[in-house]
Amino acid sequence: MAEGDNNGSSKPTATPYEEALDALSSLITKRSRADKSNKGDRFDLLFDYLKILELEEAISEMKIIHVAGTKGKGSTCTFTESILRNCGFRTGLFTSPHLIDIRERFRLDGVDICEEKFLAYFWWCYDRLKEKATEDIPMPTYFRFLALLAFKIFAMEQVDVAILEVGLGGKFDATNVVQKPIVCGISSLGYDHMEILGNTLAQIAGEKAGIFKDGIPAFTVPQPDEAMNVLEEKASKLNVHLQVAQPLDAKLLNGLKLRLEGEHQYLNAGLAIALSSTWLQRTGHHDFTYLEQASSLPEQFIKGLTTASLQGRAQIVPDQYINAESYGDLVFYLDGAHSPESMDMCARWFSHAIKEDSQEKTFNYPPQNNLGSAMELVQGHHDDKYGKSSMQILLFNCMSVRDPQLLLPCLMKACASRGVYFKKALFVPNTSVYYKVGSHALPADSQVDLSWQFALQRVWENLIQSDKGGEAKHADAVCEEGKEDTKMNGRSENSAVFPSLPLALKWLRESIQQNRSVRYQVLVTGSLHLVGDVLKLVKKEMVEGAVSAVNESIAELLIYEADFLSGVREKIKRLQFELKQMKCFLEDDEQRTKCCL
Repeated sequence: MAEGDNNGSSKPTATPYEEALDALSSLITKRSRADKSNKGDRFDLLFDYLKILELEEAISEMKIIHVAGTKGKGSTCTFTESILRNCGFRTGLFTSPHLIDIRERFRLDGVDICEEKFLAYFWWCYDRLKEKATEDIPMPTYFRFLALLAFKIFAMEQVDVAILEVGLGGKFDATNVVQKPIVCGISSLGYDHMEILGNTLAQIAGEKAGIFKDGIPAFTVPQPDEAMNVLEEKASKLNVHLQVAQPLDAKLLNGLKLRLEGEHQYLNAGLAIALSSTWLQRTGHHDFTYLEQASSLPEQFIKGLTTASLQGRAQIVPDQYINAESYGDLVFYLDGAHSPESMDMCARWFSHAIKEDSQEKTFNYPPQNNLGSAMELVQGHHDDKYGKSSMQILLFNCMSVRDPQLLLPCLMKACASRGVYFKKALFVPNTSVYYKVGSHALPADSQVDLSWQFALQRVWENLIQSDKGGEAKHADAVCEEGKEDTKMNGRSENSAVFPSLPLALKWLRESIQQNRSVRYQVLVTGSLHLVGDVLKLVKKEMVEGAVSAVNESIAELLIYEADFLSGVREKIKRLQFELKQMKCFLEDDEQRTKCCL
């Protein structure tokens, strides 16, 4: 459908879902995330919103698990939800960010909320808040609205347990309107969102500990002393019994593996077990309670841990676009790591994953202390599984509030220490934009600002040059001298800048087609938004490919049907002709008989 405008042109009519996303986009503030002037941004407003939406009593009755942290809080929440769902409870899970669709943030019984329910609850909340909005109580900002929507969904769907992942920090996070959770958790702490949470681990820990509530038990994982001291101090002041959950012993899984990949997930799984067990105990479900000293896990816990799924974290996706002959030649290894600590974990996972895929047979590794030589000499990993060489490619972007001088060296060195070297690094802007939810009707901008991507490329080239033996100053000079040339095409032997993600994927696919003896193992990291963009693009192409295949099959069936019907018609004509001949013969025979009589 289309509607005309004043110029007589037409534009596609937005679907009801797109209209909801447009309304949601209107709540995104233009203020920089690094703006510290908000001082909690009037946190008390959230309680006004709860009154407007009649959610005060509903939240007080919810049996909530509240989780904050720098790294692993999303995985911890996912494990916890899966455990309790497999114990037979109706679960509600609120996480952030989403990768492809906003509905990923709201999961009921492990499944994204359906579009019909999302729209019903969305407009119920939006319309009431809009109606009551004043200068003193304005419309809630984007994330606050999403948190309020989650409370409404979980209340109306009557979940047995609501698992809430903190969006940012803890003390002033929208989810922290919860006054009496059943249990709280703090996952691994590290340096992230420092522009808001503080420049030291102690300051960051203080913000995260803001979710502690008087007398409510809490768990954390082993933390650096600087952070642990603050957590313990905050817990003591609030009469919180804070315990340290130990990493899960893999032996307790009875030979199975965690569904979420990576060594660090055993830390998150251990925290999830503690949270789930405490929730079960404090809500009177003692049949499932797991004690730390027990030598086995309940069957429901094992199933929950080994079936939990979370997109964009240590996820492996083969490219579906290239033809069947090249299937498996282009594989994306997706991980939304965006802090130095998570970069190290990402490197560990990627290094293990590609070696496992290549059956750990390598050759031509250069010395560990010469990363520059690595980039020049390594030819890839010999892969008996495919009879081809494997090349590692980095596809990277990060937000401008991150420090690439910390992220990229950490990633490169962590991979190199495990014998993994990137043949080329590709830098692209994110497809998604901060001011728009959903990908519909985004303006086509042919003049994309790539200054940040070129800055990332220069950091990478600096690392390569300095690891070739040159001094840092010399590396900077080299980068400056080549700055103008780089801006012309964004390409060098070791790296490339592309103005869009689709163009980068096109280059990868064409490279595969031109060299059939090589497989590309592409690590996509630095930003969950970039990971989501890749997943969205690959998923779209998979759907388009499936639709194309179905259309081809329908066309073939129609042709077959036409040929079949044509054959049937010809046969009917022949039978009709034979029948006519038989009638004529019978008539002639009847005439002959009369004549004889």
